[in-house]
Amino acid sequence: MNTTATQRKQKAIQLMKELNIYKPYIDGFVKDNNVCYYENYAGFWAWQDKELIDKIREIETQNNCTVYAVTHEYADFGECYDFLIVTDYPDEWEYLLTKHDGEFCVCAYVWNKDDEWCSEFGDIAIASFGGGIKRVG
Repeated sequence: MNTTATQRKQKAIQLMKELNIYKPYIDGFVKDNNVCYYENYAGFWAWQDKELIDKIREIETQNNCTVYAVTHEYADFGECYDFLIVTDYPDEWEYLLTKHDGEFCVCAYVWNKDDEWCSEFGDIAIASFGGGIKRVG
């Protein structure tokens, strides 16, 4: 069974709360569909970066999913943006966010900006601190 955008958004809000994301960022998502991106736990509104907003819309449209947060980092293999998503399939939702040893395992689309061919869906490890998040694995 597929879901509506409203159902996916409600699940995204639940996941943001589980990640202890700063309440004003959750409120911005609830009221205006604003997505935040995080660099080393610090949050910024994604609408400040047109390329990032375009990529969020592309991912959501092509995959019928909802992006609720983005992390950004530099790895040995390139500059990466990790789009935390709610998929269109409720039977997958219990696996979208799990907690292990103080870290969270979340479902994401990882965009390798330096090498598009290396971009993919998968699970990544996220740490939460002070209302922000950071990819840790």
